[in-house]
Amino acid sequence: MSEENLRNERLKELVRVLPESPGVYQYFNAEGKIIYVGKAKNLKKRVSSYFSKHHDNRKTAILVRKIEDIQHVVVETEEDALLLENNLIKKYQPRYNVLLKDDKSYPWICIKNEPFPRVFSTRRVVRDGSLYFGPYTSVGMVRTILDVIKQLYAIRTCGYNLAQDNIAKGNYKVCLEYHLGNCKGPCEGLQEEGEYNEMIDQIKNILKGNLNSVTSHLQSVMDEYASLYEFEKAAEIKSKFDILEKYRSKSTIVGSSITDLDVFSFDEDEKFGYVNFLKVVDGAIIQSHTIEMRKRLDESKEELLALGIVEIRQKVFSNAREIVVPFFPDTGFGQINFTVPQRGDKRKLLELSQKNARFYKLEKRKQQSLRNPQNKVDRIMETMKIDLRLKEVPVHIECFDNSNIQGNYPVASCVVFRNGKPAKRDYRHFNIKTVEGPNDFASMEEIIFRRYRRLLDEEKDLPQLIVIDGGKGQLGAALNALEKLGLRGKISIIGIAKRLEEIFFPGDSIPIYLDKNSETLKIIQRLRDEAHRFGITFHRNKRSAGFIKSELDSIPGIGPKTVEALLKEFKSLEQIKSRSIEKIAGIIGRSKAEKIISFFNSNSSKSTNK
Repeated sequence: MSEENLRNERLKELVRVLPESPGVYQYFNAEGKIIYVGKAKNLKKRVSSYFSKHHDNRKTAILVRKIEDIQHVVVETEEDALLLENNLIKKYQPRYNVLLKDDKSYPWICIKNEPFPRVFSTRRVVRDGSLYFGPYTSVGMVRTILDVIKQLYAIRTCGYNLAQDNIAKGNYKVCLEYHLGNCKGPCEGLQEEGEYNEMIDQIKNILKGNLNSVTSHLQSVMDEYASLYEFEKAAEIKSKFDILEKYRSKSTIVGSSITDLDVFSFDEDEKFGYVNFLKVVDGAIIQSHTIEMRKRLDESKEELLALGIVEIRQKVFSNAREIVVPFFPDTGFGQINFTVPQRGDKRKLLELSQKNARFYKLEKRKQQSLRNPQNKVDRIMETMKIDLRLKEVPVHIECFDNSNIQGNYPVASCVVFRNGKPAKRDYRHFNIKTVEGPNDFASMEEIIFRRYRRLLDEEKDLPQLIVIDGGKGQLGAALNALEKLGLRGKISIIGIAKRLEEIFFPGDSIPIYLDKNSETLKIIQRLRDEAHRFGITFHRNKRSAGFIKSELDSIPGIGPKTVEALLKEFKSLEQIKSRSIEKIAGIIGRSKAEKIISFFNSNSSKSTNK
């Protein structure tokens, strides 16, 4: 038996003995390294699915081929499985798992685990019993909150170890902060630890968003001072109360009916999933955060949302019992109540969160485009390939349009885009030669045939996509030309109808409609508009030249060759009229020049007499 067959038999034996319970499974490669971690409601059913069906996703198929060993951990609930999966992914970073973006660069507010705790911002979370609030996406927000705390409370900023024995020994002296009134001197025993900790408790409430408890406390203290006629102290508390109310007014107010909940939304692109989080306390949004997750296999949006919820709630230490989501994640969360709102304040909150996730995704794309513009081009080209069902990425696209007025001066234009941008040096004009009268279909067939006959003869590169400005009729005419050249099926071709922006495909009578914000549709529209502009300009110039020729042709004794010679030299009718007889005679001879001058003078006198 071959090594491959032995491996398959060994893995089947491992799968057969798996329990039908919730748990986490781990796949190992030949080197004994974890390459994938997954969760399951039913371990046996989930793991066996990897080995009992064909995988369309190439990465999944590669993963299965590399599995050499399977281990599992049984847990009580789906939520436990999700938490364990999340922790194992972060610990081992398996190659085929969703990659959670590390956000160590985000700032936090720390209440240090020490006597007379300090309150400060940090980008480093140390698991030493200290409390961390965040992460905050804006350094400005962190500074604002710390400024509010500093105005409200006299908190020390020094790094002294204020253990009671150090204070009793007199190891420290008050600093400038004490003399400025920003600290009450706990280092010299000038402030009781209990009084200091009361301030810390109020600061915790502010950072948690529980502003009502803090304002209620300040209100009661203010009233007490006022009742004792200590108006200066009451005024001092009143100023702190006003500072807190001003800070509260800057928070996004949702509504008093919404007290404490988390809001999560989801967005995605080809490679990443994005989960945004809003924390709502006492009717105000006090925190917003977005994470991105790199897709590795064919993870569903429900799976990515569940992973994002666990990751963010662990980071921000959230214990809200209600979570608003756009759709239900693939795992339950014990006592937590999930809500998918259809209207009202919760729906508005969800829409705000979705907007934040979308902006995060777009901002990331912009940053990538600035760092590496080719990435954006590659992404758009790949999107066009998928949207238009193409076999190849459409790096080279050509678009055609006809122009005529009641069959007069029929012309056509061909514009060329490379990597989604105009290649104006490759633009071409066509005079229609074989079609009589206004026949757009025949004209389209002629120019497509001439264009690609020439590219074949000159052995030049053919486009990956042809766009025809028109519906089924024009598309059919273009296909006839490609058929004659033996190119049908070798070049992708589509038609776009102006009225509803319908995209037609060969052999399919039903068009598709792309999203109006689609990058693919925008490029096709730009191609169509550019071909129309280029064709109209050429048509207008030809029409003007035709009018000039018709007037010169009406002069007795002046033939077509004479007209061509005059236009080649003087370019326009006005230029010919402004020249002296000697100038004109130098081009076509004295006799013909006199006929032309006489004709112009005669027409001029007729106009004057009228």
